[in-house]
Amino acid sequence: MKTTQYSSYLLTNVLLETGYVYEDDQVTGTKTAIFNLRIDDGMISEVLSKGAVLPPELPRYDARGLLLLPSFREMHIHLDKTFYGGPWRAVRPAPNGKWDRIREEQELLPLLLPTAQERAEKLIEMILGYGSTYVRSHCNIDPVIGVNNLESLLRALDHYKDKISHEIVAFPQHGLVRPEVASSVIASMKEAMRMGVTHVGGIDPATVDGDMEKSLQTIIELAVEYEAGIDIHLHDGGETGLNTIRRLADLTEEAGLQGRVTVSHAFSLASAAPGEDKELAGRLASLGISIASSVPAGKGMMPIPLLMANKVEVMLGNDSIIDHWSPFGTGDILQKSNLAAQLYGWSSEYSLSRALALATGGVIPLDEKGVQVWPAPGVEASGVLVDASCSAEAVARLPRRVAVFHRGNLASGSLDAAQTFA
Repeated sequence: MKTTQYSSYLLTNVLLETGYVYEDDQVTGTKTAIFNLRIDDGMISEVLSKGAVLPPELPRYDARGLLLLPSFREMHIHLDKTFYGGPWRAVRPAPNGKWDRIREEQELLPLLLPTAQERAEKLIEMILGYGSTYVRSHCNIDPVIGVNNLESLLRALDHYKDKISHEIVAFPQHGLVRPEVASSVIASMKEAMRMGVTHVGGIDPATVDGDMEKSLQTIIELAVEYEAGIDIHLHDGGETGLNTIRRLADLTEEAGLQGRVTVSHAFSLASAAPGEDKELAGRLASLGISIASSVPAGKGMMPIPLLMANKVEVMLGNDSIIDHWSPFGTGDILQKSNLAAQLYGWSSEYSLSRALALATGGVIPLDEKGVQVWPAPGVEASGVLVDASCSAEAVARLPRRVAVFHRGNLASGSLDAAQTFA
């Protein structure tokens, strides 16, 4: 199965998780078995046992006993600006932090524009190869580049529409309401929304924009006007960042945007006092405000376990990949789950298997009691075949991704045809 796609076919000899192994009420292993899947029009229509009689008329592809996991979701990345695909370049010193980076970007963006689509496509190929079939990309909307990067990104994503689903955040990297940029940026943001962008972005309303209230109000107004979601970058720490989150929560409730707002990074949550952190997490959960994190390791460890325990949706992203902000980023969202497991001490079979949910948007093969819930008839045929015995091993060991499926289509990798007809 290399290039030809079929509306209906069988994926045979698939290893699936069927339950947990218990010793003294503790999960010590994961049960698996071989199954065959029938795929029809991008959906799983049947999950058949190994000995079941298979329809002889359908094409067959042999998974060779590889483990099938739900495909992954890359929920914070910048596909529109990267050095990836070009010569190696580390970041330059920036004594003034993000302000130096923004000034540097104002010169770089026009230089990168001629290859923006090509490099975006190479990044898409990279993340597909690691098993992500859903991406939320932030895209610069600023006085220097206007919507030109967005045009390139839309073309790139259109080339891969059969392999990956996407959302796009209109990201005012240089500020939204700063007096020197406001008129041109807001006009470009509105143009971007009309071009099909799904989310209104923002950056550090209190420090980059210099007016938290005006910045947040403008973001809310744009989201309401264009019936869009919201996803803002919030790097500000301490009370500045916490106050921004609190005010955004209030405005989300007032505007009726529950379930449509994300705070990316949200580093200030690491500084919330005991008690205050649970209260704020409860507020976020009640409003359906999600957190997108790159799982930073450093001075302020993000309280991801506390957020998850309080039912806040936590999503993962690689953020920058080899650009003028950072030379790092692998494109592998499963590696981010692995990093979270290491940081938070999730080393048991059970906790490792649950950590997979961070990479898949909450879709995992077994529920909390070990009952098989995925895959099932009627769900989208999006998954990744990995060389591992179970999801716990996959999170811990980061095995190779042999084949990636998006809505039944082979999105990356390859499989050999089995016996096509009986």
